[in-house]
Amino acid sequence: MIAMVTGASSGFGEAISRALVAAGHRVIGTGRRAERLAGLADELGESFLPLVFDVQDKAVTRAAIDGLPSGWSEVDLLVNNAGLALGLAPAHQSELEDWEQMIATNISGLTLVTRLLLPGMVARNRGHVINIGSIAGTYPYPGGNVYGATKAFVKQFSLNLRADLAGTAVRVTNVEPGLCGGTEFSNVRFHGDDAKAASVYQGVQAISPQDIANTVLWIGEQPAHVNINSIEIMPVAQTFGPLHISRG
Repeated sequence: MIAMVTGASSGFGEAISRALVAAGHRVIGTGRRAERLAGLADELGESFLPLVFDVQDKAVTRAAIDGLPSGWSEVDLLVNNAGLALGLAPAHQSELEDWEQMIATNISGLTLVTRLLLPGMVARNRGHVINIGSIAGTYPYPGGNVYGATKAFVKQFSLNLRADLAGTAVRVTNVEPGLCGGTEFSNVRFHGDDAKAASVYQGVQAISPQDIANTVLWIGEQPAHVNINSIEIMPVAQTFGPLHISRG
């Protein structure tokens, strides 16, 4: 199987790439940081093909995918992992540029790569799209505003893909992680404030990128007639909050 994992230079994408290669699959790992992908290629060998592009750049993304070597062009598994959260301020104090970047990556980038690879999957009548969503797409929280909205889009897009692909053998899954440590997620959200990022996970045994990689591998290796529509994963330490009431 040939897989494409977006955002493979760190976190979930890096762990997913390792897990897929260890299971005997070939992986095209995409991302913006060429040196990170080159290091992963040195580690994983000929089973890993680094592909440097930013999913926010439509022309470069299209050229990179159109230019895949012939032995790598038939992608059977797309893991749409590239994404980010920026800021945790309430909506009326958020930076508009942060909102725009989240939409450009989490929505526009994800749909672009999907649209470029999906016709080939349908033509070959095989394939699987695994989107990395978030519990933020289901459960709102203060400061989640546009990030949560982008992940709600991913959730509904996944469901609608399933509807459109009825009658084909192409599968679609939305993976929805909760609190996960060991990634750059919070460092990016807080614009490089490492101390603030570390405080998010203090005293909590969060889930790890390896947990998500194991889950993606399990989903992808289910029998061809089985589709995991969605899977929500939280650490035991995390659960649902009560509804908020503002009292006068």
